[in-house]
Amino acid sequence: MVRREDGPRPAQPVAAVVPPATEDPTWDRLEDQISWYDRKSSDAQRRYKWLKLLELAVAAALPVVAGVGSPALVTGILAAVIVVLEGAQHLYQFQERWITYRSTAEALKHERYLYLAKAGPYLRADRHQQLAERIEGLISQEHAKWTSSQQQAPSRSEAG
Repeated sequence: MVRREDGPRPAQPVAAVVPPATEDPTWDRLEDQISWYDRKSSDAQRRYKWLKLLELAVAAALPVVAGVGSPALVTGILAAVIVVLEGAQHLYQFQERWITYRSTAEALKHERYLYLAKAGPYLRADRHQQLAERIEGLISQEHAKWTSSQQQAPSRSEAG
């Protein structure tokens, strides 16, 4: 079995999922949020990895440039680029967003599959109401984490 480096095997395509009703705001909300978190997670992952690869390339070039006797200005510029790249990563928090958004997307998918299987919390007659409440709970939880991280970011900067 081949295991991917960036996480568990993705679930089946959304097109294979049969919604409970044709026009259902709860189901539409669920699918919309899964799509949004999935898209944002992939975007943050891509940005994080590109930023880190660029930082690694510049960091690897730094000793080479210094070793061949390049002017101190070139070495200084490369070092400054590394600082800027690391600062951008800290500022935009691509890795944290990637992980948080992926976690939320997977939790929403988990709820979708439990609902479709009529399993877990969806065994009762009020399962559709339960789905709506659990979807909103997951989204609110992620929003609270995001809000908290935004409030903590200035205090981390001020402390340093």
